[in-house]
Amino acid sequence: MATKETKSYSLIEMKDKYLGKLGTEERDEYEYELRMDVLGRMIKTARLERNLTQEQLGSLVGVQKSQISKLESHTNSATIDTILKVFKALEADIHFNVTLEKQYIQLI
Repeated sequence: MATKETKSYSLIEMKDKYLGKLGTEERDEYEYELRMDVLGRMIKTARLERNLTQEQLGSLVGVQKSQISKLESHTNSATIDTILKVFKALEADIHFNVTLEKQYIQLI
């Protein structure tokens, strides 16, 4: 009796198949949403570790509670300035990494 061989696919292969290749509009939108989701989770985690409410963090940053809520739930995009203010208020370091032509560059 012959056994059927199963094929495994990498996450990248699955994204390419169902979302499109890198550089396509649908794939770029997915990757952007994923990054915003991760950023929102980092903000929420840091806020909770500092025992701050959304309202308290908003007050420290100079924005309304609703803006913090939207950042955490990634329902809107934020400016770099706002993101930097949020992490500064949380007394958290933030580092940006840039890749140019497949060369990793770290900005400190």
